[in-house]
Amino acid sequence: MPTATSPAEGYFRNIYDTIKSIAIGMRITLRYCFSKSVTIHYPFEKLAFAPRYRGIHEFEADKCIACDMCAKACPVDCIYIDKSAPRKIDKKTGKATGGELLRYAIDYQKCMFCALCTEPCPTDCIHMGKNHDLSSYTRQEMVVEFHEIDAQGLRTPVPLWMQRNAASIPWVAAEKERIEKGELATKEADIPAV
Repeated sequence: MPTATSPAEGYFRNIYDTIKSIAIGMRITLRYCFSKSVTIHYPFEKLAFAPRYRGIHEFEADKCIACDMCAKACPVDCIYIDKSAPRKIDKKTGKATGGELLRYAIDYQKCMFCALCTEPCPTDCIHMGKNHDLSSYTRQEMVVEFHEIDAQGLRTPVPLWMQRNAASIPWVAAEKERIEKGELATKEADIPAV
């Protein structure tokens, strides 16, 4: 049989429970308050990505035969391809010959970075890159015209933040240099052929 408590006992019991609850919360707060911070000071420190991270695509236009397989595989229809005539791979050089690639563009407002476009490519000309940030000021800048950046000798766009910070941050300068040389990132993010 429960014992009846006086209003005074209930009042002091509530105060005790409140103070105990606050003490438990403050103990947890103070433990985390003095622990080492896990925040990365981006862009001054490089973010660590998983080896299979899927970033902005890297495209080898000289190998593309404009077969539209990547565009057909894309679940959000963000890849646009135009060609002047059929293209095929020259077996001696490994380069595409025939018609001209008039347009190869990806709209990054729609892209979900699923890597489904890399799997069906018969020439292995599109890869998932390691760039993660394509900030821009307009929506039109989010549509990357890969045939135009190929004319500059690039495989992927050089983001605006990278252009602005390359002089002051060493890892950004190294990544910008890799992109400007036309070197491809590792291909772990691509879906392997079965």
